[in-house]
Amino acid sequence: MIRRRKLAAALSAAAISALLLTGCATAADTNTDTTGDRPDWCGPTEITMGLTDGFGGNNWRLVTTASARDEIAKCSSVTELLYADGQGDTTKAISDINAMVAKGVKALVVFPDAGQAILPALRDAYNAGVVTVPYRVDPSGIDGTDFDIWIGGDFVTDGKNWGEWTKKNFPDGANILFLSGPAGNSQGVDERKGFESVLGDGTGAYKYIGEQPFEVTNWDAALTQKVLTAAIAKYKKIDVIMSDFGPVMVSSLGEFTKSGRSIPALATSDGNILGCFFEDNKAANKDFKLMTVATGNDHVRLAVQHAVARATGGVVPTATSFAGPVFEDSESSDMPVQCNRDIDPWTFLSAQLKGEDQQALLKK
Repeated sequence: MIRRRKLAAALSAAAISALLLTGCATAADTNTDTTGDRPDWCGPTEITMGLTDGFGGNNWRLVTTASARDEIAKCSSVTELLYADGQGDTTKAISDINAMVAKGVKALVVFPDAGQAILPALRDAYNAGVVTVPYRVDPSGIDGTDFDIWIGGDFVTDGKNWGEWTKKNFPDGANILFLSGPAGNSQGVDERKGFESVLGDGTGAYKYIGEQPFEVTNWDAALTQKVLTAAIAKYKKIDVIMSDFGPVMVSSLGEFTKSGRSIPALATSDGNILGCFFEDNKAANKDFKLMTVATGNDHVRLAVQHAVARATGGVVPTATSFAGPVFEDSESSDMPVQCNRDIDPWTFLSAQLKGEDQQALLKK
């Protein structure tokens, strides 16, 4: 079961300097050049900063929030950081944003899980003079009108990567089950656009089974297990499962074995527990293949850089979106599946935050 814990003080991790690609930062490129120990996106004006999640209660969010804290700690101009977890309740998530404004934060980074429902609160924060930077899930607003800037992810490319891998490994077609987060979330919608651009709209050799455009899991472990277990029982032929939160599937994949079926191919996002599960089960499951994209914990770093730069008078990064690369491919010798049994299984080996630091966080 995924651990749910409150985050305490920032974790210490080595500052990693990298160049930003114009327009789009990759997982390894989410920091601008630094002069000494002070990054150029850290300006001289001192501020209090806010960070809010629509839902903060899974291991991915814990590591992502710690990554944000790690990035913010590089700028001494941020004298205080306030954090709030919406706990999957849209009303609370909206209230959290309003509370941050009332407390006087000068910069606010928001994971708007509920999408457009959060937009009025973001607009109110922006109109109150708070530098407001939503990221990852699209709240459907306009930069410079509803918030300063939305830092999106290149999820269309993730979907294309899944589609290309599926087409290569299943050239004659496949039944595909797709799992994503909350209903209508922009990440799942964009991923769907990506793999449909490669595999078609479902009327050809590649069929999409389950709820459309994706099975709703809210990126929650318990709901994912419920949804996937039901799908395994309902559909006798599942060739590929696509998911934008791969590790939470591990607890359900044994249902294939119980029904006398091989675990199918997975095109998903990375996680240490998933890589180790693959290593432990690949020999007994003839159809089990695995391809992952980097899960994107470091997406928040780019959002932090934009918010801090705009509020403190620093240099605003040129990158405006985050792209996670392909991380693992069991069918390629160039990107082998990774498993580190010396650290917590719920860590993410693609993240900048060291596995040991993630482990310390998850054990709190």
